[in-house]
Amino acid sequence: MHKYHHLAFINRELSWLDFNQRVLEEAEDLSNPLLERVRFLSISAGNMDEFYAVRVAGLIDQVHDGATKKSVDGLTPTQQLETVRYQAWCMQQEQQRIWHGLRAELAKENIVIESIDKLHHLDKAWLKEYFEGQVYPVLTPVDLNPTHPLPFIPSGGQALVLRLRETDSHKHKADGLVVMPPQLPRFIRLPDKQGVIRFIALEYVIAHFSKSLFPGMHSVPTGMMRIVRNLDVELEEDAEDLLNNFENAVKERRRGACIHLEVEGTIPKHVIRKLGLERDEVVLLPKMAGMGDVKQLIVSDRPELLFPPFHAAMPQRVVDHGGDCFATIKEKDLVVQHPYESYDVVVHFLQQAAQDPDVISIKQSIYRTSHDSPIVHALIAAVEAGKSVTAVVELRARFDEEANIRLARALETRGVQVVYGLAAYKTHAKMILVVRREGERLQSYAHFGTGNYHPSTAKIYTDISFFTCNPVLVEDAARLFNYTTGCAEPHLQALCCSPLTIRPKLEELVHAEMEHARAGRPAQIWLKMNSLVDPQLIELLYDASQAGVSIKAVVRGICCLRPGVKGLSDNIEVHSIVGRYLEHARVFAFGNGQALPSESAKLYISSADWMKRNMDRRIEAMVPITDPAAHAHILNQIMVVNLRDTLRSWKMTPEGKWERMAPGSEPLCAHDYFMAHPSPAYGAASAPVAPGSRAGAAVQES
Repeated sequence: MHKYHHLAFINRELSWLDFNQRVLEEAEDLSNPLLERVRFLSISAGNMDEFYAVRVAGLIDQVHDGATKKSVDGLTPTQQLETVRYQAWCMQQEQQRIWHGLRAELAKENIVIESIDKLHHLDKAWLKEYFEGQVYPVLTPVDLNPTHPLPFIPSGGQALVLRLRETDSHKHKADGLVVMPPQLPRFIRLPDKQGVIRFIALEYVIAHFSKSLFPGMHSVPTGMMRIVRNLDVELEEDAEDLLNNFENAVKERRRGACIHLEVEGTIPKHVIRKLGLERDEVVLLPKMAGMGDVKQLIVSDRPELLFPPFHAAMPQRVVDHGGDCFATIKEKDLVVQHPYESYDVVVHFLQQAAQDPDVISIKQSIYRTSHDSPIVHALIAAVEAGKSVTAVVELRARFDEEANIRLARALETRGVQVVYGLAAYKTHAKMILVVRREGERLQSYAHFGTGNYHPSTAKIYTDISFFTCNPVLVEDAARLFNYTTGCAEPHLQALCCSPLTIRPKLEELVHAEMEHARAGRPAQIWLKMNSLVDPQLIELLYDASQAGVSIKAVVRGICCLRPGVKGLSDNIEVHSIVGRYLEHARVFAFGNGQALPSESAKLYISSADWMKRNMDRRIEAMVPITDPAAHAHILNQIMVVNLRDTLRSWKMTPEGKWERMAPGSEPLCAHDYFMAHPSPAYGAASAPVAPGSRAGAAVQES
């Protein structure tokens, strides 16, 4: 039972849809370059795919199982499913409307999607050669006779449906289907003409040349369909061979039940029946199925229609030490904010460890990483140099499972000791521990991150890297690694971890602020995270608000807390920043009897959002920041600027709605600010960016 009425909470699924709506609205924001607006539209469509494949799929499973347990906001699975489907349908119709407008704007900028019947005969000849050489060999036309089985179409797969008629009598004979090969681009770029960049959709090319696929028949395209399947993976946690068991589960997922069908035009009813779909699982789209594919129109040869390029530099302190990461960290703790400072510093830290003859061991947790990652190469190089290397690889990183299976096998083949962590808990903590012989003693160096070890996404995700050789923290890191590999509960001195100590520590910190408020001292909490969902922690924040604690939160995505409600959450504000970069860092600050920002504040960075899964079902790390310069960098700069952002920020109302913030007299965009000021002066603790400091003007003038 929850302490507060269900009206005090916002539905998780609807809150996520609200977040995706904020992403979608970036596609209409004229302050964004045109091709970036196309990218935001594509991102919103890709987000919807994952939402259907995981969240909606979960609700469908609950309904089929007859589940009636209500969510924290008081809805049964059936009620949630009905509400979510309607809201998702509205969003997809909005995407169609926005695409219609963007296509017209692209045409004004000489980026055109051509109609095949308006092409010059020379273009048609070029297309014929392209079709015969690049497309025809990989197509498999299928007769859609009601008695024939439907060919398998993977999740995200698209197919063109055609009506087939006899050439002489034009009598309808059958329906045909051509599955669109995922290896081919959806938009084919034609040769430029008089400075105009021209594309044509693959389905129109296939339709135009369909006579060669169905010889002797007259074919007329009637519709495009696109399938989304249930992609949730069930894993037997007590399986004897976790890797093989999970590999089989991922293979099974490819054949997950179809749960959502997008239709552009019309398709035969017997096709829908064969897919096992209900009427409310089919969405009719007026313009285009598969909106995520519009990202293929983002061309590099029109840079004026893209965000100006930003090239992050290596942190100055590392440069000043000649690139020696160990010397830099030994001097004092190092905070790096990505992508404003280069992620290469993390790669370089590992590469230096691999090459250094004094390094004897490396341990690293890997949740997600890039294809052909330099981090993986560094671990392999370390093994080849005779060092002890352990990688804790999490197989259950959703949609990266297959990549992590390949990674685990590749690392094992090269001699890395690979551990899959605890079967009951995902290993989500981001940690590296390097042990180095220095004279007669061993010195450890640790990296803690809020984001994944993924050099590609590190260019667009805002995250924090924290490097330290603090004896207490590196010893705790060693114990936490031993917990993930050996199961024995660690006795940590300063570090907190889920599922053991993060929740109770957060409760202790919030209660301490409540005591400060009751004693008449300043009582403040600043939070930054991706998702705020956990009912217990939300109720605790409500208690704190009623006790007089001022709470400000920057929550990028899902927020189930309802701020600013009289008598419940009067003292809570919730903002969300959506823009050029994806906000991903988790930072928690507690005033400790002083007004924030303060040198005495208790400050933590973490890999964990405030969700039940992160608190109770994952291995997570929450790291205290005590070094004065590191503390000031995160609190006085990163958090203050995030809270002062007005140009990319939204504010949640007591009704649970999101409204764009007014620019105000001192307009500030956090992303622009940090691109211009990637880090404060590192020689001393930095002063806060206070309201009225002209920080916004500094960004605009730089």
